Amino acid sequence: MRPAILKQLGRVDPVMRRLIRRHGPCRLDFQKRRPPFHSLVLAIAHQQLHAAAAEKILGRFRGLFPKRKFPKPGDLAAVTDSQLRACGFSMAKIRAIRDLTAKTLSGDVPGSRAIGKMDDEEIIQRLTAVRGVGRWTAEMLLIFQLGREDVLPVDDFGVRNGFGQAYRRGQMPSPSALRRFGEIWSPYRTTAAWYLWRAADQARQERAQIKKAVKKK
Repeated sequence: MRPAILKQLGRVDPVMRRLIRRHGPCRLDFQKRRPPFHSLVLAIAHQQLHAAAAEKILGRFRGLFPKRKFPKPGDLAAVTDSQLRACGFSMAKIRAIRDLTAKTLSGDVPGSRAIGKMDDEEIIQRLTAVRGVGRWTAEMLLIFQLGREDVLPVDDFGVRNGFGQAYRRGQMPSPSALRRFGEIWSPYRTTAAWYLWRAADQARQERAQIKKAVKKK
């Protein structure tokens, strides 16, 4: 993380400056080599499931393609819905994966090279046209795969909760209110979001410590 980004955030927002001092440099991990198709299949699999359950389903899914670490869109033509159902995917997720496959093969969902040349909103529009893919999922791809610097996922519970905690608002802001406030962090809203996630984590840990201390009494 470039020091200039942290300096700028701290200059425009004293609360953000305090979060930076508390949590240190931003440590975002990126998966830039992962194709969008791969990332979106993972996202669809994890929807409304605990991570462990989703990983079991994905393990069986990968097992359908023993010659690959992860299937390419064209590989899905040789797999039936019954096989996908046996992996543990719901029919709604199967339809989403089929739609994602078709739109990737048609070019509506861009590949790794093409997506890097698009701006954030164009990517979001392309990806959210896929069944089962919402704006939040597209924003996570922008952040964790493409490393885009100015993404603020205002619908994310952790970001909103972290803001409420860090800014002592007493409650989480609405997405629209957070979007308006977050303009001061531009063009580095992704980094600001990372610190809001850390603020939410810190508040959760403190609540757990208090609960533990109460039980000991």
